[in-house]
Amino acid sequence: MFDSVAWAMGPQPGGQPGGGQGLIMSFLPLIIIFAIFYFLLIRPQQKRAKEHRQMIESLKKGDKVITSGGIYGVVDSVGERTVTLKIAENVKIKLGKAYIAALRSSAEED
Repeated sequence: MFDSVAWAMGPQPGGQPGGGQGLIMSFLPLIIIFAIFYFLLIRPQQKRAKEHRQMIESLKKGDKVITSGGIYGVVDSVGERTVTLKIAENVKIKLGKAYIAALRSSAEED
C-alpha cells in the first residue's frame, strides 16, 4: 500500500533529482506573463503619467486647456496647487491642477 507513495517521492529514473531546472521551467510562464503585462500595460501608463505631470508643471497664463470634466477654458492664473480658468466673459473658476486633462491648440476652436 505504501510502496507506491514511497516510489513517487523517490528520485527520478536515472538517479538525477528534479532540482533547479524544473523549478525555473515551472515559473517561466509566470515570468513571461509579467513581462508582457509590463510592456503592454504598466510602462505605457507610467509614460502617460509622466507626460501629464510635465504638462501640468509647464502651465502658464493664456494656455487653452480642457478639464477632466470637459470644460474648455483659458488659464487666467496658476498657483502652487490650483489653476484659475476663464471659461466665459467675467466667469472664472478655480480648480486643482490635477484636473487639467489636456492642452488644446488654437486649431480646435469651436
